[in-house]
Amino acid sequence: MNLTESKYNSFALVREMLETPELIGRFDFGQTKNIAQQIKKTGKLFLSGEGSSRIFPAKNFIDQVRQAGVDLTVATEGSRQAMEYDLTKWSVFASSNSGQTGETISLFVKLQREGHSQRFAVTANPQGKLLEFAHESFVLSCGKEEAVAATKSVVEQALLYQSLLCNMTDCGCLKSAKQTETFGKQILEAEYAPATISALAQAGTIYWAGRNNGVAEELALKTNEIARQKSDFLEGTYLLHGIEEIMQPNDVVVLVDPFEAEWERIQQRYVDAINLKLIAIASKKTPFDTIVIPELGGNDSFFQLFAGWNLLVQVGVAQNINLDKPRRARKIGNEYTGTA
Repeated sequence: MNLTESKYNSFALVREMLETPELIGRFDFGQTKNIAQQIKKTGKLFLSGEGSSRIFPAKNFIDQVRQAGVDLTVATEGSRQAMEYDLTKWSVFASSNSGQTGETISLFVKLQREGHSQRFAVTANPQGKLLEFAHESFVLSCGKEEAVAATKSVVEQALLYQSLLCNMTDCGCLKSAKQTETFGKQILEAEYAPATISALAQAGTIYWAGRNNGVAEELALKTNEIARQKSDFLEGTYLLHGIEEIMQPNDVVVLVDPFEAEWERIQQRYVDAINLKLIAIASKKTPFDTIVIPELGGNDSFFQLFAGWNLLVQVGVAQNINLDKPRRARKIGNEYTGTA
């Protein structure tokens, strides 16, 4: 996608996606330095929110922390379920792009009533209601999004969480930010094969298979919002544990960084046995139709997300969909009404 062709440049969604790499390049990783030390002392961090404000930011951070081997317990759930937990000994972060999300504000109202003192809010709206119930808040620099599907805000929320890790360890995020910006721009501006776009546009269901790090799951949601098609997220190796029983010939599976140890089995069960269309997003060629993306330690999940965004935009454009205005989905899924 690009801003030079009329089929793309009329959409706020495209503009907001293309603003995201620059956002990474200028991001201030030092802004959470003091908070990171507080959380390190607590040793337990709970990340909440709803939809896109939680899926990729929270699960990507959990994956990063585990891979880094940091002595920090991190968990995530939606805000309604979180209200059933005892979070007394946890530092709690809640993300809401609008700052108006009902479930998330209700969680913070409850924690405030209980005297919980480590409530941290993340929002793009400096007037958001969520800020009133937070101990400390972070307002994103990305600005307001016009498209219903959240994109640049999701990435900045993820960067904010990632900065906590950077301030606990020497993760090198700041050093690689400009290179991430360059690679991200290249990925978002790539044009994919017409046959790939056509297969996705005609799919009955688009399955996104990948790690439980928020990428494939977030792209399954974006498939509904952007391409307006049915989707499902297949976590880990779920793809090899029975789902093939109900797949249809016109379904498509997008493999996000598939485990190399599973390539042969996937080939046998899906390509050889039922001739299903498989597309991979990976940093190297696979036996499947592969969108090859750069590799840059600690930032690969952002590149995978960008490639998925680009795929879905091209699929939506091919179907003459208004990418900015779905018929039913709303920017604020469930707005706070003042009752917990």
